[in-house]
Amino acid sequence: MRQRAGCNVPWGSMEEMPGSVPPFVTHYFAPPRRPFLNLSDLPAHQLAEVMGDLAQERLNGATARVFGPRYMELRLRTEMKMRQLFIAAGGLPERTSPHYFVLGTSRWFRGLAANMKCIERNLCDLPEDATSFTYPDSFTAMGLGAEYGVHHQRRPYHEQVFRISQLSDVVGRYGMPPDEVGDYDGYANKPFEKYIEVQLWSDDPLKDVPELQAADPVR
Repeated sequence: MRQRAGCNVPWGSMEEMPGSVPPFVTHYFAPPRRPFLNLSDLPAHQLAEVMGDLAQERLNGATARVFGPRYMELRLRTEMKMRQLFIAAGGLPERTSPHYFVLGTSRWFRGLAANMKCIERNLCDLPEDATSFTYPDSFTAMGLGAEYGVHHQRRPYHEQVFRISQLSDVVGRYGMPPDEVGDYDGYANKPFEKYIEVQLWSDDPLKDVPELQAADPVR
């Protein structure tokens, strides 16, 4: 799905976005799983099965993504902190955990798994009150990984959740992270500044995604 035509948005216009700020976001997913799956949405008995499948896929070389034994604990804490900060900033999240995108594209994320697919959306398709972003990804930005032995070097934009209307200002101040195809070996324990993550806290803007129509809620 590609939707990059210019359009007006409540917090400005696409024409006002600086040339360095992509006017779209991308969600990556690896078939046969459908897009916009979130492990945080799963009940415990289904989560254990899916986590086992993901671990096996890594062993088989189908994905380079790491899901360690304390991954879900860190993820849930990260999403809770991120949601609280978004509310404090005036956001109105409808979901407990968000749908995830990257700003623009990410060669690094695309290379995480074989046959990665993507869905792109204009920024103007995302409601301001239910859309946030972190610089870089939320795991790094929220800074909780240090408690789990994950390397963390604090930066000025960490531990903040921004409103999407702040995007031009933040990118204007700090620039875009370098879009590099990286070495995935041990990436979870290295400094991670690879993309800006955009969080959508609502299901409504995704109702027209064909892959979600009558889709299995787990797969």
